Amino acid sequence: MSINRVSITGHLTHDAELRATPSGTALLRFTVAVNDRRRNARTGEWEDYPNFIGCVVFGDRAAALSRILAKGMKVAVDGKLRFSSWQAQDGSRRSKIEVMVEDLDFMTAARGQSMPQAPAGAVSQESPSSAAPELYDEDVPF
Repeated sequence: MSINRVSITGHLTHDAELRATPSGTALLRFTVAVNDRRRNARTGEWEDYPNFIGCVVFGDRAAALSRILAKGMKVAVDGKLRFSSWQAQDGSRRSKIEVMVEDLDFMTAARGQSMPQAPAGAVSQESPSSAAPELYDEDVPF
């Protein structure tokens, strides 16, 4: 038995980007920066090292959240990991792991904004796997 669960808290590195799958399903992507603290072997000081985690939301929630999520917001994301691979235009194979968002909480607003109010049903979902297509095909993922 395996468990595929991930929870992260961090800041959005850019405004969320809304697209559509070839079948017309809304697809929202954003990146969350999560710091990892490590001791610098040379100086002995603790330093933050950023990790950039790609996140994806599908369906009606994607369209609703696209109007809210902005660079600098602190969010808590809960979901599962999904691996995808594709052939780049130069012929090389590429791959990535993303978080398929099942729940998202606003921790702070973007700089200069008030805390957003989530549209009804936009943040959590009872059956998350039903909204995410099993496969989605894109020429160049972002």
